[in-house]
Amino acid sequence: MSAQDIKKQGTLFTWAGSDAIGGAATMSEGLIGDRPDFIEASTTVGLGVKQIEMGYTYSFDNDGTTQARGHSNPEMLWRLGFYAEWLEMRIGYNFSESRERSGGVDTNTRGGEDLYLGFKFALTPQDGVLPESAMMLQATVPTGDDSFTAGETLPAITYTYSWELNEKWALAGQTQVGRAIDGSTSRPYTEFSQAVGLVRTFNDNLGGYFEWFCMIPDGADDAPREHYMDGGFAYQVNNNLQFDVRVGFGMSDSADDYFAGLGVIYRY
Repeated sequence: MSAQDIKKQGTLFTWAGSDAIGGAATMSEGLIGDRPDFIEASTTVGLGVKQIEMGYTYSFDNDGTTQARGHSNPEMLWRLGFYAEWLEMRIGYNFSESRERSGGVDTNTRGGEDLYLGFKFALTPQDGVLPESAMMLQATVPTGDDSFTAGETLPAITYTYSWELNEKWALAGQTQVGRAIDGSTSRPYTEFSQAVGLVRTFNDNLGGYFEWFCMIPDGADDAPREHYMDGGFAYQVNNNLQFDVRVGFGMSDSADDYFAGLGVIYRY
C-alpha cells in the first residue's frame, strides 16, 4: 500500500482479518463533536475539515466551610484535519473565574488557563464487538495566569472507544493517563481518568447521553479522587451547526456538588 493510500484511509489501522471501513463524517453528514460529554469522539474531523467547539459551564460546591462557584468559558477547542483522514490537530483555550466564600470572607480569582495542544489519531473502525477507537497525544503548556497555570508542561495520552449497538444506541468509553500538579503542594503526580457512557439518537437532529467519569490521582500529596455523573442533549440545526446543554453532579465528597453548561459546535 502506498503512502497516498494510507493517507486516504479513514482510520490508521484495521482490526486483524477485518474488512470494516470507518472514518470521519463527511460534510454531507451530521458533524460529530467532542462536546458536550466528558468522553471524546472516537473519530477525527476529516482531512481539510475545521471544527470549532465552544461552551460555558457553571459549577457549585459547598464542603461545609467553603462555598465555591465557578464560571468556565469559552471552553474553545479548534480541531483541524490535516495530512490524512485519520489525523487532526487540536488547540484549546479557556478562561476561568472562581468565587469562594469562607468564614464570611469572599475571594474572587479569574484568569486564563494553560493552552491545550494535541493530536488525535483515528485508529480503528468498529467490527462487531471490536470498537471504533482513537488515540490522543496531548499536553497543556504553561501560558495561563498565575492562579490557573500549572507552571510546567503536562502531557497526557487518551484512548477513546465506542460501539454502535443499533440505530438508536451506542456505548462509549475513555481511558486517560497524564501528569498533573497537586494544588496544595505544587508537586507533580500521575492522574488516571476513566469514563463510560450511553448515547441515544432520538432522530436526525436530536441526541442525548448519560455518563459516569472519574479522576484518580496516583502519588498525589493532597489531590483527591473525584467521581461524577452527567447527562445532556445535542441538537443539530444542520449538518454543520450543533447546540448542546448538559447537567451533572458529584458522587464523591471531594467533587463539585453540581455543574451545568451549554455550548455550540460549528464545522467548516
